[in-house]
Amino acid sequence: MSDAPVTAKPTITFEDFAKVDLRVAKIVKAELHPSADRLFKLQLDDGTGTPRQICAGIRGYYTPEELVGQTIIIVANLAPRVIRGEESKGMLLAASDAPKDASPDVQRRVVILTTKSDMIPGAVVS
Repeated sequence: MSDAPVTAKPTITFEDFAKVDLRVAKIVKAELHPSADRLFKLQLDDGTGTPRQICAGIRGYYTPEELVGQTIIIVANLAPRVIRGEESKGMLLAASDAPKDASPDVQRRVVILTTKSDMIPGAVVS
């Protein structure tokens, strides 16, 4: 665990927070990103009936086998972007006990956020 102080982000209004569409999704396929050492390409069931692909920087913390079948929380309305040649349509949520730029001697843990009980893909998180 890091002893570094927690840096808070600026305060936002409730209306700003209400714009974020948090949803439950199930990872149906996980593979190594072909052009990035720290990324996975994840195929998700987000409840829409159309597969969703996201790229996630959690490769140093999980294996593809550990990810498949996990029920996760995603930001569903994040604007799509291309990351190293692969389109990412959203972002998974994860917690970390140290910042990304922590010194190399700090052991960083990253844990994806999941649901405590089984939830259907597409369920709204509020």
